[in-house]
Amino acid sequence: MNNTKRKKILMRLQENIPKPIIELNYTSHFELLIATVLSAQTTDISVNKITEKLYPVANTASSMFELGIDKITEYIRTIGLWKTKANNIINLSRILLEDYNGNVPNNREALESLPGVGRKTANLVLNTAFGFPTIAVDRHVFRVCNRTNFAVGQNVKVVENNLLKFVPKKLQVHCHYWFILHGRYTCLARRPKCFLCKIKDLCEFEKKVDL
Repeated sequence: MNNTKRKKILMRLQENIPKPIIELNYTSHFELLIATVLSAQTTDISVNKITEKLYPVANTASSMFELGIDKITEYIRTIGLWKTKANNIINLSRILLEDYNGNVPNNREALESLPGVGRKTANLVLNTAFGFPTIAVDRHVFRVCNRTNFAVGQNVKVVENNLLKFVPKKLQVHCHYWFILHGRYTCLARRPKCFLCKIKDLCEFEKKVDL
């Protein structure tokens, strides 16, 4: 795909959703971090149902740590990987209290040192909480970028690097949300809704799906 097409794709996605927002519910940097950790291999809807009950009880590093792993487990056991996630939440809360005065750090190295926080989660927190021009590549972004030929790569790191190369810096804050939402509601994994797609004529996917 050439850069002229890429620019047109970004402009159309921007026109469709000028100011995209994350679909996880949160009111603080800590709540965003916990919701993102919980969202691994789980839908945002499922996470929001959990945090709706969890956050009124514990929504800071200190209150979460005081809640304890057994109580955390009771709140999150309806989602996948709940045992691992409960351990990660209690341990990252402890580290935030010990090393960062309970605050969420705003640098990649510190974030990725926290239990349960990988590159995608760190990118999302840096972008959404702190406004950094980072691009989080989840399964939707990975699929859309490869399927359309916008940014091809065999793994998420390659796709991320290509996105950082192809997307103008002023658009990097929002671009991964455009791709996430496009992949979540239009460019579906099994049967993409090409007949509704805003970028159908620009997409280089050869097996477009009609009604």
